[in-house]
Amino acid sequence: MRSVGLITDVSSDRMDGGLKAQVQVDRAGAARLGLSMQAIDQALYDAFGQRRVSTMYREMNQYHVVMGLDPAQAGKAATLDQLHVTAADGALVPLSAVSRWDTRRTSISQSHQGQFPAVTLSYNLSPGASLGPAQKAVEQAVAQLHLPAGVTAAPAGNAKAFKDTARTMPLLILAALVAVYIVLGMLYESLRHPLTILSTLPSAGIGALLALAVCGFEFSIIALIGVILLIGIVKKNAILMIDFALQVERAEHLPAHQAILRASLVRLRPIMMTTLAALLGAVPLVLGSGYGSEFRRPLGTAIIGGLMLSQLLTLYSTPAIYVLMNRFGRHPRHEATP
Repeated sequence: MRSVGLITDVSSDRMDGGLKAQVQVDRAGAARLGLSMQAIDQALYDAFGQRRVSTMYREMNQYHVVMGLDPAQAGKAATLDQLHVTAADGALVPLSAVSRWDTRRTSISQSHQGQFPAVTLSYNLSPGASLGPAQKAVEQAVAQLHLPAGVTAAPAGNAKAFKDTARTMPLLILAALVAVYIVLGMLYESLRHPLTILSTLPSAGIGALLALAVCGFEFSIIALIGVILLIGIVKKNAILMIDFALQVERAEHLPAHQAILRASLVRLRPIMMTTLAALLGAVPLVLGSGYGSEFRRPLGTAIIGGLMLSQLLTLYSTPAIYVLMNRFGRHPRHEATP
């Protein structure tokens, strides 16, 4: 059975060590004596609460008058035997006649999450374990507890940040793609050529995911940064070819398939040089050791895997997609020069 990071340290914000008086009311006996639960509650609040009964005004200040017992008596549970409750007919009934009390242990302080009492359970990850599988194991354990409707469990701290990041990852990638499409659309003054350039990105993403899976890394926030970097690095292959093909089409009035063929032959060397430069630049991230290497390795692995697969596929797919996109819309020679 593979370990996913068992809980090694549990802590709670609740501090047990105090005593409380628990009052249990005999509702049937109280009803026979003409006492309502509201009257009992009001009597207890008058004695131990902070009921403001009046306000004293002076020239410079005002003072609130608060009803309550003597502090020496309010701190004793035995005072409950001396309280009386006013019945419906005005008679005073001892509280002890319709209730009994006992002392129980309670918390001295109680933390809150928002407006609700909360208990925080902290845990540490086992060596070599990551937060993703550990968080899933915790959620499965909580699901098996079948908590009542009034009790909820929610992540906090690093676990909450991890869950929020996993939820926003698709939105971040989509925002990056939309930004790239808008910039390329303004550059080429076309709606078709940005799609041709962006067609190189799926192969880069698949290559990054395959490399991470082969090397045993998870798709973490660091790997996501590597994928976003690939969006800027990989699309330069298509930009180099498409930019040259558009210039040839406009200058020599060549068909689209001949222009992209010449662009592929002429721009092959700069494409290989820039790809190898980016790929070799990521090698130290993978091979490096020392402090923080566990964060750098997924980044380098995602970059290398994405570059290798995209370089292998886009040299063939980009020209084909370029010719296909030229069949739709007006001819590039009528478009404005970027």
